[in-house]
Amino acid sequence: MNIPEELCYTKEHEWARMEDGLCVIGITDYAQGELGDIVYVELPEPGTHVDIMGEFGVVESVKTASDLYSPLAGEIVEINDELADSPELVNDSPYEEGWMLKIRPSNLEEDWETLLDADGYKEVLAESGAH
Repeated sequence: MNIPEELCYTKEHEWARMEDGLCVIGITDYAQGELGDIVYVELPEPGTHVDIMGEFGVVESVKTASDLYSPLAGEIVEINDELADSPELVNDSPYEEGWMLKIRPSNLEEDWETLLDADGYKEVLAESGAH
């Protein structure tokens, strides 16, 4: 399982990284593996505001559907349009081509402190019985 050291994580299996003042968000390698083959990703329109840990979309796989939660509060400034035609990018490349949103954080310093580092995320997985 791939857990990049440079990213931050939520217990709900989203990852976040800062890039040019925007927070790029996706789901982790563990999450995409548990979901199985992803067949649909529902994302909000740019301009939408999301709350910290607020729902921002749904990912559907051959096994189930799962809500997506924003690691930070802010305005959605871009979505990954390629996921509409190629949702399998989340399976193939969860940390690069399979990113989902870019948001402009409204409370970056305080919200960022709530996220887990890679070691913290590994502990969450270990406690849940994941490997």
